[in-house]
Amino acid sequence: MSFEFLPYLPPLIFLLIILASAIRILPEYQRGVVFFLGRFQGVKGPGLVIVIPGLQQLVRVDLRVVALDVPSQDVISKDNVTVRVNAVLYYRVIDPERVIIRVENYSEATSQLAQTTLRSVLGKHDLDEMLSERDKLNSDIQEILDAQTEEWGIKVANVEIKHVDLNESMIRAIARQAEAERERRAKIIHAEGELQAAEKLVEAAKILAQQPSAIQLRYLQTLADMSTGNTSTIVFPLPIDLLVGLSNRQDTPGETR
Repeated sequence: MSFEFLPYLPPLIFLLIILASAIRILPEYQRGVVFFLGRFQGVKGPGLVIVIPGLQQLVRVDLRVVALDVPSQDVISKDNVTVRVNAVLYYRVIDPERVIIRVENYSEATSQLAQTTLRSVLGKHDLDEMLSERDKLNSDIQEILDAQTEEWGIKVANVEIKHVDLNESMIRAIARQAEAERERRAKIIHAEGELQAAEKLVEAAKILAQQPSAIQLRYLQTLADMSTGNTSTIVFPLPIDLLVGLSNRQDTPGETR
């Protein structure tokens, strides 16, 4: 009895193989671009997708964000300084149809475009701008890449310059420049302090000139401060103004000499 089903066994196995090859299961982060006899038919997924073997072809496309490492590039800055710069590029596919039909290898194409754009944009800036204005440079590169990859169905989310490598001579030159800048700032601060002290001394001199008795009080206070020291003998000049003041007081009429 069992041998009667043998003629039906090969067709049944063949049918199961075709059915298994026709079933595709796409996760949430993937889409399937379906071609029917070479012509674009549609984008399917996620979930269960049935593909007719031999007639239809399904190409999987990942929609997750991809971190693409841009290799180090030799860049000549606007002030003729050669540096090596590398970056990281974050992008994702927003249109599976265009990313398959309009570009052969979208990941490689995006990488090559990022390298040329990195050299082009950084070559328009000085070395100081490369080191101090990375946020602006990142934004400029991201805008250029996003505008060009939009035709491919790709969205460039962010670009980050990771390293700007300099040779030893440039590192020493930058160190000397930074040291000179610190010395310049220190001299400016010292000069500003001297200027403020001089202005205060001028103001004090004007006040003392308006009140001659204030000079005598200041002189006596200085003597009192000196007397608190350990020295037993003090030699000091006697101001003429003090003698004149005492002489005028002695010559006042009505007083006993």
